[in-house]
Amino acid sequence: MLHRIGALAVVAAVLAAGSQAAPTDPTVDLLGGLKAGDVTLKSAGPLAFGPQGVLFIGDPQAAMIYAVDTGDRTAPTGDEGKATPKVEGVNEKVADLLGAEARDVQIKDMAVNPITGTTYLSVARGKKADAAPVIVRVTRGGKLSELSLKGVKSASAEITGASSKSRQEAITHLAYLKGKVIVAGLSNEDWASKLRAIPYPFDKTAKGTNVEIYHGAHGAFETRAPVRVFTPYQIKGEDHILAAYTCTPLVKFPVTELKEGVKIKGTTVAELGNRNRPLSMIVYNKGGKDYVLMANSARGVMKINLEGVDGIQGITKRVSDTAGLKYETIKGLKGVQKLDAFDKENAVMLVTGEGGKLDLKTVALP
Repeated sequence: MLHRIGALAVVAAVLAAGSQAAPTDPTVDLLGGLKAGDVTLKSAGPLAFGPQGVLFIGDPQAAMIYAVDTGDRTAPTGDEGKATPKVEGVNEKVADLLGAEARDVQIKDMAVNPITGTTYLSVARGKKADAAPVIVRVTRGGKLSELSLKGVKSASAEITGASSKSRQEAITHLAYLKGKVIVAGLSNEDWASKLRAIPYPFDKTAKGTNVEIYHGAHGAFETRAPVRVFTPYQIKGEDHILAAYTCTPLVKFPVTELKEGVKIKGTTVAELGNRNRPLSMIVYNKGGKDYVLMANSARGVMKINLEGVDGIQGITKRVSDTAGLKYETIKGLKGVQKLDAFDKENAVMLVTGEGGKLDLKTVALP
């Protein structure tokens, strides 16, 4: 199973295990709700793909979600169709493209278009909050270009009540799932942590659902810590969100409970170790079993076995180390900052290389 499902050739295999409508599903129409015009970003943050090459862009500074038609809907053929992304020093090449210094370029997120295998990067040209936002795409063969947002077909939704004190955390992660855009972030409320299920096409804003979790490493219930990253996942035929928090609880939420203005409590299915921040995660299937692959700031890349996630008792008492679902650390994967599914056998990763440069790599799923 894949969070952002892989290339067109494997759609049938993915749907057999999948938890969401495949982004290449021809029965899904996201283009009808889009209108031509300029998209002006204040910031470029979390990215996610939906069907028909529609890219969802989170703009935390403006507290906005944009759906953008990339026009990227033709799968490459020949040698290009066989290539997998590999770009050494991709941050340096992005800087060259933008006429900037590599030290001034920040890559905020990454998403792979499942139709074409093109990798999209959300980029900040500068280090301050008002740094110029850019979306850069990298083809399978390693060619870089800027995605123009002038006169593009798009739609937008405002995140009402988004945090004004921690603006960058107004939108921490997003994903498209069966006609809804799921958005995590902080609000201005005392119960700050939110999950929003925004209907698409964007016909209204969403107040969102207040979410509470038990944090085993802290030995307390929390309502103010934001979901850092998440992925849709189906448990016993029911759509769930698997969400990871700092320090690092893994929690499940049924999507059916994400209703307007209510408060819900997630089930903490794992404590993966404190003093750590999750950076990126996908779900995939290998050997008939489902796993989470999660990149972290301090604990490397974890492969978490999801066997038993349906019946596991939630963690409700303080734990000194780890508990719940079991995981292994993939020793060969170091310095991974972002990852996304490429196909059922591979993931694209953004990896810190020599001298602090960032490399874009395609890596076999462990």
